[in-house]
Amino acid sequence: MKEASLVKFYFIRYFFLAFGSLQGLAATVLLLQFHDTPKSRFAVFVLFTLAMILFSVHFLVFAKVKRVAMNKKKIAIIFGDRTKQFDWDDVKELKLIHFLNMYSLKLKGKKRIYFLPAHDSAALFGLFPDEPAFLPKKLSKA
Repeated sequence: MKEASLVKFYFIRYFFLAFGSLQGLAATVLLLQFHDTPKSRFAVFVLFTLAMILFSVHFLVFAKVKRVAMNKKKIAIIFGDRTKQFDWDDVKELKLIHFLNMYSLKLKGKKRIYFLPAHDSAALFGLFPDEPAFLPKKLSKA
């Protein structure tokens, strides 16, 4: 079964959390360093607001990013040391999110998850291919 690299997975999963933490730390240092000037208040407000937006994006979207391994017959969703396997018949919807280079997967009776492709998808003449190579024939025509 093919799976995206762990470095890529953890980078995507925790980027917004780490960047939000750095923004919050910068706002705190700025607040402690330059006490009560209008410029520092505005800068602290902007940095703290950006940190809260990044935290929200992490917890609302990127907490749903899972490790997925797949082949032509099965899909395996990896939760730490546990693995749940599903057949391609259980897939309700699979979409490529071009901007993030991620897939959105909806299984029957389950919540939507997001995962990274095992291959690097490159744009061909400015267009992305419609059907991923790993999809079974019966799902790709549906």
